[in-house]
Amino acid sequence: MNKKRIFSGIQPSGNLHLGNYLGAIKNWVKLQDEYDSIFCVVDLHAITVPQDPERLRRQTLDVAKVYLASGIDPEKCSLFIQSHISEHAELAWMLNTIAKMQDLLKMSQFVDKAMKGFDGRRGVLKKKIEGQIINREVLFEEETEQYLIYKTGVGLFDYPVLMAADILLYDTELVPVGKDQVQHIELTRTLANRFNKKFGDTFVIPKPYTTEVGQNIMGLDDPTKKMSKSAASEYNYIALTDDKETVKRKIKKAVTDSGSEIIYSNDKPALKNLINIYSLLSDIPAKEIEKRYKGKGYADFKTDLADIVVSFIRPFQEKLKEYDDEKVLEILRAGAEKVRPLAKKKLDEVKKRIGFII
Repeated sequence: MNKKRIFSGIQPSGNLHLGNYLGAIKNWVKLQDEYDSIFCVVDLHAITVPQDPERLRRQTLDVAKVYLASGIDPEKCSLFIQSHISEHAELAWMLNTIAKMQDLLKMSQFVDKAMKGFDGRRGVLKKKIEGQIINREVLFEEETEQYLIYKTGVGLFDYPVLMAADILLYDTELVPVGKDQVQHIELTRTLANRFNKKFGDTFVIPKPYTTEVGQNIMGLDDPTKKMSKSAASEYNYIALTDDKETVKRKIKKAVTDSGSEIIYSNDKPALKNLINIYSLLSDIPAKEIEKRYKGKGYADFKTDLADIVVSFIRPFQEKLKEYDDEKVLEILRAGAEKVRPLAKKKLDEVKKRIGFII
């Protein structure tokens, strides 16, 4: 029987952290045995915000090394760099011709990312524009939307269409994503259906593939927001390259909830997040962790959690050292050669449907 196909990728920007591993990569390692798996370092997505060229090159290889050290096996899947397959960008342009402004204005992540220049929903706009510092009161409802439309980069606004192209190019059936990305899969489905209706059946309609716990790794300093490699504070995340002492310091400073009991509950979001990390790294169910720490306090729990994180990160970092740049580039280029025929076949089909001469 043919395996169902999955596609997913991570941007080469910032430090990959425990949330990236537990929320995505750990799951991919399992899925590669069950599905026809295509994994990608999405460097085209990374340039939707300013990047230093040398740093981008370095991080592209580093992300690929993290994939490999985590257990992504190029013998079981296809692993490549997005920009090595030009069909991604070409299909994105064609999908842009059927995408609508109203489709993209609904994307909540665009608003979240573009709002980084604002202090809250009602606050002070502090942005350097054309050499001038503007510092003025703004109202989210009246002024912010106009500001976002005219001042935010087109790439950041349009990247969900590129994401749709990534997925549709390979007849992807399932897309492993967190809850924050489900909206983008819905846009992908909308564009695929719209194209199929206009030009005839061309694209497989993908579905999101989510897991209940791994997708919800939140910031150590704020359990209401996802752990993020672009967070302002290093105490938001545990980088996969953090040393033992750094891990212990970050776990010790992680916010907790009122009270002292170790309880896995939505009423204790900070503690629930820490228990999720403990559970995913130790394969011990959350309720069993509750029992283990009955009568104990946060200090005991945090000490053990730090040990568990370190026991994962140490061998992971040793595996990371096994991959030099040349070896990784060879794997990535081989992966691109594996998927190139699929990408070309699909793009040629799209071109014919549209009316281009092949």
